[in-house]
Amino acid sequence: MYSLSRLSPLERVAAAAEFWILESLTMARLTQVDLIDLNRTFDDRTPLELLQWARVLFGNRVAAMSSMQESGNVICHMLHANSLNMPVLFVDTGVLFQETLDTRDRLMKLYNLNIRTLHPELTMEEQTEKHGVLYLNPEGQKECCEMRKSAPLDAVKGEYDALITSLRRADGGRRGVCPILAVDPRLNTLRINPLANFSDEQLEEYIQQNSVVLNPLHKQGFSTIGCNRCTTPVLPGEPKRAGRWRHLGPWSVYCGINPTDLDPDRSPAVDFPQDLVDRILGRQTDFMI
Repeated sequence: MYSLSRLSPLERVAAAAEFWILESLTMARLTQVDLIDLNRTFDDRTPLELLQWARVLFGNRVAAMSSMQESGNVICHMLHANSLNMPVLFVDTGVLFQETLDTRDRLMKLYNLNIRTLHPELTMEEQTEKHGVLYLNPEGQKECCEMRKSAPLDAVKGEYDALITSLRRADGGRRGVCPILAVDPRLNTLRINPLANFSDEQLEEYIQQNSVVLNPLHKQGFSTIGCNRCTTPVLPGEPKRAGRWRHLGPWSVYCGINPTDLDPDRSPAVDFPQDLVDRILGRQTDFMI
């Protein structure tokens, strides 16, 4: 400790500001365990309340993600309808259905969204020339999804402290227990799922009441929509994700772009400035000089 009694008022303000900056730059670790209580509290919040919380807390360092499916488009509509201005990240794998690309363009035009399209390093032709047809076996599918879906997001690492995604527990499978808040060590961000508690009935009601722009493939039997090589319509009574990598059997169900799909039981961590961790967890910090 040192005394500030000999400093002028202006020097005291400068010293206090310097102290606050140093404190805010101190890095702290935020784990999934740290979020348990906050996740319980957020279970009672509406999607809009969660979106507003994210926008206020993270400011310009939050973005949404959408693959142009129902849930993601609902998030896009909520952002538009409530003037929650933030970019929307969209990964164009280079082998998406044209209907998916058209849906992105419609959202940009009708909702006035800033949709930032990310691309893989290689075209599908270049990838096939270099690695062969990867998606014909389970191990190759993981490698293909890594290069075409997950790796493009690495381009934005460091730009955002939070990413809003649209996972829902009603989707079942590993997503049946997805948390509202989840840490993403790869991108060192906090993933936020405002629709985690949204039931199928609530989703459909919101879509109908607000005339949400939808990917037309949903009306053609596609319950989920990915790349055109590995997505098929789903028969009545089949699981929602039965149309994903159908040719590979039950071994391939998720692509890996959502960390909680891969290993929901582990307790990963991210490194944020101490000030940001305190604000996420709702801690009150007094800086006394």
